[in-house]
Amino acid sequence: MRIGKQDQTYTAIATSDAESVTVRGHDLCDDLIGRVDFTDYFWLLVTGIRPTANQRSMMDACLVSIAEHGLVPSVQAARMTLAAGPESWQGAMSAGLLGMGSVVAGSSESAGKFLDQIMRRAEAENIEIEAAVIATLKELKAARQKVPGLGHPQHSSGDPRANKLLEIADELGVTGKYISTLRILAEHAPGIIQRPLPINVSGAIPATILDAGWPVDALKAVPLLARTAGLAAHLLEESRRSIGFIMSHQADQAISYDGEPSSKTGPQEKA
Repeated sequence: MRIGKQDQTYTAIATSDAESVTVRGHDLCDDLIGRVDFTDYFWLLVTGIRPTANQRSMMDACLVSIAEHGLVPSVQAARMTLAAGPESWQGAMSAGLLGMGSVVAGSSESAGKFLDQIMRRAEAENIEIEAAVIATLKELKAARQKVPGLGHPQHSSGDPRANKLLEIADELGVTGKYISTLRILAEHAPGIIQRPLPINVSGAIPATILDAGWPVDALKAVPLLARTAGLAAHLLEESRRSIGFIMSHQADQAISYDGEPSSKTGPQEKA
């Protein structure tokens, strides 16, 4: 029985025999190990093409910018999982990665696809990017939806990570249509949405690496890879000085029960 769309089963990523391992057309031992850094290898593995120096530098900058983000829910989930199962790093790591959705980390993918949609709209409707941006922003305001890639609860005057990534893109000569579209969004959004909406890191990451040549449909791989490094740091710290059960206890103390009382507890006071 055939599963999927391919009539034949092929992979272009890797193969091996008794004497060698081939990855994307390169001998693993002779051409790659000790000869390329991990960012090079990541780009080659995903796209099948070795990155240019500028592509590597832009990807490096993006990975560094998003690797660590403090005790966000996905990190808490990972640390509490390890506290409950100290032998299960793979389970704890999985818990952290599974918690990376549209709000945390996965927002880079949403922002990148949003930029791509605006550009496709401009092409389909035969209008300028600025006109497509303005029309899209008005639609988002009418629907009371957020603008992907813009706004930050803490950095209302500008996300320093986003500013740095855009600065690097300009210096490398990477800046192209995605960054241009993002900047046009940031120019018009505050007036249309009627609140401060600076470019955030979730908007800068996809804009910069898409302009560098990264595929849109592999955007989520970037924050996943970066946060894996951050999770490794948290899991090592958790294994040495655990806060998993402390976080669990604090959550229990901070949240009040407002369900039906039992025969022994009686009515509960509500805050």
